[in-house]
Amino acid sequence: MGGTIRDNLQLVRERIEKAAQRAGRKAEEIILIAVTKTVEVPRIWEAISAGVQHIGENRVQEAQEKIKDIGNRVTWHMIGHLQTNKVKQALDLFQLIHSVDSLKLARELSKRAEAKNQTVDILIQINLAHEETKFGFPVEKIQENVQEIAALPRLAIKGLMTIPPLAENPEHARPYFKKLREISEELRKIPKVEMKFLSMGMTNDFEVAIEEGANMVRIGTAIFGPRPSQ
Repeated sequence: MGGTIRDNLQLVRERIEKAAQRAGRKAEEIILIAVTKTVEVPRIWEAISAGVQHIGENRVQEAQEKIKDIGNRVTWHMIGHLQTNKVKQALDLFQLIHSVDSLKLARELSKRAEAKNQTVDILIQINLAHEETKFGFPVEKIQENVQEIAALPRLAIKGLMTIPPLAENPEHARPYFKKLREISEELRKIPKVEMKFLSMGMTNDFEVAIEEGANMVRIGTAIFGPRPSQ
C-alpha cells in the first residue's frame, strides 16, 4: 500500500462496499476497526481525521499510552491476547474485548468488573483450526463454555471472534468464517447471549469474511502499510 492513509482508507471502504454488495448486504452494517499495533500516534490521528471511528489494539500497555493522547474520540477495541494480570487496566481502556479466550480470563473479567460495578462487553474467541500458536476456545466445547461464561455476573456476550490460519489465498479462510457464523446461530439460543457481532477478517481476507457474515473487520496493513519489523 503506497498511498496516504486517507487514500488507503478510501480503497478499503470501496472494497468493503463491493464485498457487502456481493453478499446482498449494506456496507453500513460493517464496522471497520483500524488496527494500530506499532502505529505512531500522529498516523492514528491521520486515520481519525479521515473518518476512522474504531481502533483495535493488541497490547494493554501500548493502548494506554495512545489513549492518554487520543482519548475517547473513538471506540477502543482489545483485539490481542489479554493476560489476566492486565484485566484491571483493560476495563478502563476498552469498550469491547474481542479476545476472551479462556474461562480463567472470563472469570477474572467478571470479578474485576463486579468490583468496579461496571458491565463489560465481550466477544468469545474460538480457535477453529486447533492451532497451537493461537488462543481461543476449542470448538468442541464451545456450547458448555459459553453457557458457563453467560452465567458469570457483569459480562455481556456480544458475539464471536476468530483468526483463521494464515494463507496466501483468502479463499482458504472461507470455511472458517462460514463455520463461525454457523456457531453463532447455535449460540444465540443460549439465554443472556447476544450474537450481535462477528469479528473476523483482516487485510488479507476481509472481503471473504464479509461475504460470510462478518460485521467487524480488523484491518491494519491495508490502511497503514506493512508493519516495521520488530
